[in-house]
Amino acid sequence: MAANSEPPPLARPTSGPIHITAAAEQAGQRVDRFLADTLGTISRSRVKTLIDAGRLRNEAGLITQPAEPVRAGGTYILDLPAAVPATPAPQPIPFPVLYEDPDLIVLDKPAGLVVHPAPGNLDGTLVNALLAHCGPELTGIGAERRPGIVHRLDKDTSGVMVVAKTQLANDVLTAAFASRELRRSYIALVWGLPRPPSGEIEGAIGRDKRDRKRMAVTDHGGKFALTRYRTTQAWQTRLALLECRLATGRTHQIRVHLASHGHPVVGDPLYLRRVPAAARTVEQPLRGRLLDFPRQALHAASLGFKHPRSGRAMCFEASLPADLQALLNDVGTWLGGA
Repeated sequence: MAANSEPPPLARPTSGPIHITAAAEQAGQRVDRFLADTLGTISRSRVKTLIDAGRLRNEAGLITQPAEPVRAGGTYILDLPAAVPATPAPQPIPFPVLYEDPDLIVLDKPAGLVVHPAPGNLDGTLVNALLAHCGPELTGIGAERRPGIVHRLDKDTSGVMVVAKTQLANDVLTAAFASRELRRSYIALVWGLPRPPSGEIEGAIGRDKRDRKRMAVTDHGGKFALTRYRTTQAWQTRLALLECRLATGRTHQIRVHLASHGHPVVGDPLYLRRVPAAARTVEQPLRGRLLDFPRQALHAASLGFKHPRSGRAMCFEASLPADLQALLNDVGTWLGGA
């Protein structure tokens, strides 16, 4: 080694917590820009995503705003998740197919099935199942880690989904979702009886500042969201079965909007944090059955769109899954008809 050569810089870890201390001249910068510039291996947009996921903190606690100014001498801890394999592997996981042709596949997603790989769910997802079902031609359609996925359902929401099998279908369907040309309806069992029984819920949705895993209706920031609902059946003021139609497609939109109006979805693990007042009017054992339902009672019942190649109008429906139908049967048995 030459006498004047310098040792190479220490490599930063690719996962786990990274500690970065701000110098005096870095004070006042946006924290997302500061971290991206300091690390050099992570983009600013990636830093923002990590902040949204609750992975940045300092001595004062969790940092939730990418624009927060940096403090001189402050130490920032960025927790990098483990890398997700770039290309998911095919796995023979069965799922119900409602329709399939060379351009697309329409399926009835079971509750409990994650749509695409991500930290915490690296395999066993719908994408893994689709790669096994469709073969290698699906690889490379759209995003590498989520080939063919043009929209998503939450892990514990069941119902109709469409997946692109060609680049044409991917482009046309993605544009249709973005322009809100598709028709989507959901069935939700909620606590209480909405007033009026039919109407619209409008409210911008963004990350909950107190819990980054949750979304919330917010007065500042967030994205415009509109949900139309109609009560199709009610059991006094205790429970109601709603048909919900999405005018927009935000994360957890129906769950957030209904909870914000005092009618959380039965079984919702994120937005039903305490026993609702309506539950106190329901006798046991039905009350326990409802409160212990292991997932949100939400089902994507129908999806309508134009075929990306032919332009033909298509509409698909998925019947209520067995667990949700059994719950509704119990409600009818204990509380009677509407």
